[in-house]
Amino acid sequence: MESLPLISATMVSSAPAKDVTPEPNSNTIEWHSRRCTWGGPMSLHRVLCMQGGDDDGSYAKNSDATASAITLSKPLLLNAIRSMKLFLTSKHDDSLRVADLGCATGYNTLATVNMVVEGLRKRYAEELGFEPEFEAFFSDLPSNDFNYLFRMLSGVVSADCRQRYFAAGVPGSFYHRLFPRAKLHVAVSLSALHWLSQIPEEVTDKSSPAWNKGRAWIDGAKEEVVEAYARRSEEDLDNFLRCRKEEIVEGGVLFMLMGGRPSSQQPCDQLGDPDSRDKHPFTTSMDRAWQDLLDEGLIDEETRDGFNIPAYMRSMEEVERAMAKCGGFEIQRMEYRRIREHSEEKQEEWARDPASYGLSKANLVRATLGPIVEAHLGRSLSHELFDRFRRRVSAELGLLAKTRFYGVIVVCAIRK
Repeated sequence: MESLPLISATMVSSAPAKDVTPEPNSNTIEWHSRRCTWGGPMSLHRVLCMQGGDDDGSYAKNSDATASAITLSKPLLLNAIRSMKLFLTSKHDDSLRVADLGCATGYNTLATVNMVVEGLRKRYAEELGFEPEFEAFFSDLPSNDFNYLFRMLSGVVSADCRQRYFAAGVPGSFYHRLFPRAKLHVAVSLSALHWLSQIPEEVTDKSSPAWNKGRAWIDGAKEEVVEAYARRSEEDLDNFLRCRKEEIVEGGVLFMLMGGRPSSQQPCDQLGDPDSRDKHPFTTSMDRAWQDLLDEGLIDEETRDGFNIPAYMRSMEEVERAMAKCGGFEIQRMEYRRIREHSEEKQEEWARDPASYGLSKANLVRATLGPIVEAHLGRSLSHELFDRFRRRVSAELGLLAKTRFYGVIVVCAIRK
């Protein structure tokens, strides 16, 4: 498959994105019956992205959990950089290429790429006596806010660092080929691989046993629904690894951090414990917010049932099986880690101000789901859904005393 064209920071269009759905008229139900959703004619890759910009509901302002996971796994990535082979013997050789796959828009991607480049630069300076040139590729779906990312790149990265790597954007799905064969030396994917390429068709089919009626996600769903998601997840990870096998040079590093679960948990148990399930933004409060819109007559059942969150938390066993099936990689390290949602101090602060907690959680869910909810409902009803979510979370004071954890799987592999 041919790679997609690169877009440099100076080439990214500054034109605002067009709305993917019309605003609802007074007859909301009629509007929904004729709308074009991403679950149907509209492809998910056109609307799936983290919320762009830098307002309170943006991913840039609501990616602390991702930052915590990256910080926890940082020693593994640094160790991989210290132990990987050196590729260039002269500063006149070709450049080294680093890619962040599923980069989103926040500071996390810039910090990670800077860390990789700096680690390799120091090794070359100390061991070979020169600093090579670097190319850094920031890749995500075309719907990603590359404009904001490159504005951050200009403002956050020092001029000295900018001289050490040449940055470019690569729009496209990492479930397909994005780069020429054997060109990448380091490829990282941070908190992105639990997002699926599409919703299984049978999940939104009323005639299918896998119809996910009345739910937005699969944690605790019936067996047929979970199996459909698991099959989609398996195919997606197979495609991802197959493409990276082609793109990464022999001796190069593939570093993956994704939402996950331990192998002891069945796929229907995506989150691990009741407290995490109650507080997770994809589950109870989200389903109730959708039900609020239905009860108020703002949407119909078809609209509610047509929305499903395209995420799946794989087990260690599922990842290991995919790596073995693909071949071409030697796993250096694979770990499951359980990370606390936030500090005890933050939990105590929110307990004193439930309204602030509700707003914070609503901003978080908007940052991760905002674009696909808006594509499904339109801008006005999307706002109403997140407002119902905020009210629900603010009113459920029992949640504040609970501690939510989320699981991640970290994999460091070398291309054989």
